Amino acid sequence: MERKRQTAGSQGSGIKSIKDLKGKHVNIGNPGSGQRQNAIDALTSVGINYKVDIKAEGLKAAEAPGVLLDGRIDAFFYTVGHPSGAFLEATAGTRKVNFVSIILPDSFYMKFPYYARSIVPISFYPKAANKKDVPSFGVKATFVTHSRIPEEDVYHVVKEVFENFESFKKLHPAYSILTKEGMLNGLSAPLHRGAQKYFKEAGLIK
Repeated sequence: MERKRQTAGSQGSGIKSIKDLKGKHVNIGNPGSGQRQNAIDALTSVGINYKVDIKAEGLKAAEAPGVLLDGRIDAFFYTVGHPSGAFLEATAGTRKVNFVSIILPDSFYMKFPYYARSIVPISFYPKAANKKDVPSFGVKATFVTHSRIPEEDVYHVVKEVFENFESFKKLHPAYSILTKEGMLNGLSAPLHRGAQKYFKEAGLIK
């Protein structure tokens, strides 16, 4: 599963893609936060040094929409699932706001397999300046359990999810773009033997 990493920018700033952030006033997240590192990884992959090429702010995510609407920053990064209250807030003001396209090179995903290509579903944000879904990237989340949990218990949990996959995806809008195959890519922990048993039965792994 993925948490989406997006950038929202004020329309008057002329920021349409991540490369346009160069020279701009950008909130990349508070020090020590995961989203700050996500932003740094993405910026670095397109040749932007966050220390010298942008005016980087370290605001918490909850502060960023208001600061953007006040004109004190040009854009902000935020790692979050959709729909997001922060993005609804950012796009609801009198200052027109657009989502910034984030298209990263293949080498980025090879270096960091826990990231994945994604989109911003514009249907969730009717007041945004964008009219179409916007390319972005997401951070994969891994569902973990202890290795001592019995094989059959894990097997049945995994089987229940995957054999009712369409119903599972309806539990939250953030799950809507999941695929069975995609959920097995870039895992950050070893597969439990119970999960392996089901995935082999289902033909998802050899």
